[in-house]
Amino acid sequence: MASYKESGVDVEEGYRAVDKYKEHAKRTAIPGLLTGLGSFNGMFEIPKGYKNPVMVSGTDGVGTKLDIAFQMKKYDTVGIDCVAMSVNDILCSGVQPLFFLDYVACGKLEAEVAADLVKGVADGCVETGCALLGGETAEMPGFYDVGKYDLAGFGVGVGEKKEMITGEDIREGDVLIGLSSTGVHSNGFSLVRKLVSDFNDPFVIDGKDTGKTIGEVLLTPTRIYVKPVMEVLGKYRKAVHGMVHITGGGFYENIPRMYPKAKDGKKQLISVIKRDSWDIPPVFGELIRRGADLDTIYNTFNMGIGFVLAVNSKEADSVLEMFNKNASKYHRDSCPDMKAYKIGHVEYAKDKVNGQKDAVIFAD
Repeated sequence: MASYKESGVDVEEGYRAVDKYKEHAKRTAIPGLLTGLGSFNGMFEIPKGYKNPVMVSGTDGVGTKLDIAFQMKKYDTVGIDCVAMSVNDILCSGVQPLFFLDYVACGKLEAEVAADLVKGVADGCVETGCALLGGETAEMPGFYDVGKYDLAGFGVGVGEKKEMITGEDIREGDVLIGLSSTGVHSNGFSLVRKLVSDFNDPFVIDGKDTGKTIGEVLLTPTRIYVKPVMEVLGKYRKAVHGMVHITGGGFYENIPRMYPKAKDGKKQLISVIKRDSWDIPPVFGELIRRGADLDTIYNTFNMGIGFVLAVNSKEADSVLEMFNKNASKYHRDSCPDMKAYKIGHVEYAKDKVNGQKDAVIFAD
């Protein structure tokens, strides 16, 4: 007679992991949370005061950035990435994320490693201001290699329907405000892993050793933009016409997603990005030095801008000032303060837009 444990699934280790999860989830409790971890489902009460509430959801994973965490044996930050990838997407509609659920899968469960992964998820939820409502841990021997984990998540937010930011209000002349990234974030790591063979190599800037390895730099968690953006929306919501999270596909694939399709014979709105208008993190220079293709790099990485807002030109300076004035309020020890930059503007295309390269134009 074969037992479940003999097949490779240790339920006792699973119980230990869940007990550790519960301690991290407690830190994320916010008003509206009706259940704790351990129930068959999670319940959250929609906050009072909404006349026509709209639920907004987003789901994503960490991707192959996880492989660097495995090699570096550092598991406690990629959970922040997992949360960030979903809640930053939800934020694009101008709503506050309320709760998050995670999914951890592995070949052989180690409670300490899984707990570190969930610790990062809880850290991301605290930074967002949302609750860790529940999740799933799947031990699948023979399906995942021993020592390898997958991590994904699902978030839900709520907002007033008439206050949704949809991009329909974007106009020619709107200013594009870019918010700084912490580095590579969580996209493009299939290329990163091809360029970097040893993540323990020292990270050098202008010939000076920074005291960090390139692996440590690459594991810097994705910035979570929820609190600073929601604060700006509290004062300037009508001035913010569109928002976009710069994820996989970089500038070319993501920025055009916030523009409405041209109607009634009108020309398509496009982005004109001013070169050298923001500080590019040194990690991208290192990737270029190692062979990243300059012709496609803005179609792969965020290049130092992780979130973009299209703002009424009359209010753009005030919005910019508010972001930069409040940057230190949202400081995280593992990454530099957020900076906001005017990175370009919106205009009508002079000719027919045939693809990504026509929708985002870089100008000096």
